[in-house]
Amino acid sequence: MGVWGVLSSAAICKLPIGVRRRALFARANHRLPRFSNPSSFNDKVNWRIFHDQRPLLEWTCDKLAMKDHAGRVEGLHIPRTLWAGTNLEELTSAGLPEHWVLKPNHRSGSVYFGHGQPDIEQLSVLTAGWLRRVESEVLGEWAYSKARPMLLAEELIGTPGSPPPDYKFFVFEGDVAAVQVDVGRHSVHQRRLYLPDWSPLNVRYGRYSLPPLEPPPVALDRMLALAAELGTGFDFIRIDLYDIDGRVFFGEFTPYPCSGLDRFVPASFDAELGARWKLPKPGQQLGR
Repeated sequence: MGVWGVLSSAAICKLPIGVRRRALFARANHRLPRFSNPSSFNDKVNWRIFHDQRPLLEWTCDKLAMKDHAGRVEGLHIPRTLWAGTNLEELTSAGLPEHWVLKPNHRSGSVYFGHGQPDIEQLSVLTAGWLRRVESEVLGEWAYSKARPMLLAEELIGTPGSPPPDYKFFVFEGDVAAVQVDVGRHSVHQRRLYLPDWSPLNVRYGRYSLPPLEPPPVALDRMLALAAELGTGFDFIRIDLYDIDGRVFFGEFTPYPCSGLDRFVPASFDAELGARWKLPKPGQQLGR
């Protein structure tokens, strides 16, 4: 069961945040958490949620801010921001192209693929609740509390009606350890993990089935280099990228993958990734 599945339980959401996260973790990972002495990857994501409020992470959940940071990297394409704000009526004068994408600046997972002139009444219904701070208020993910609550309209990348594969690079101190590939995210969502040399891993991550094996993307070497560059300076960060006809487009920075709640099967890979993550030393300023 994924993050949003476990959150469907109203009883869990009413618990104090510390108890809530432990209950969510135990339910999703089928074991008790080890947050005080973390060793696995998911344990360490949760350790970060509880303890790490460094300025290093402060901007990593604000989509506009992360695009600004990524835009400093040469050779990386950044999807154009067409409009940003909270008043959807402004979209009618934003000069939107034939195809566009609407998403929250401060949230994860919500997206609308727009076509033609926006229907403001329909969008108002669709986006009701999008400005709520779910990740920070319900899941306790601090960096999301620093993101500006607003909506973004962006250019569509790839082919209309066929979202491109989403390549997610697990980067530890500038070194890529694994690549997660998500396909069919808005239809039949499937997920597979590869090593950087594109050796497939027989590992399930979350509730998703494994898609068929695919050849490496044309721009794999370039994406690996860009992910490593973007991830330099972080003990861990996930860098999401797209390969569009050999051009590499930026997706986002992700400091809390799946909120540390999506289960790895076998669990040994959770331990392997966790061993790669060297947490900040106790003497470092963590903000708490």
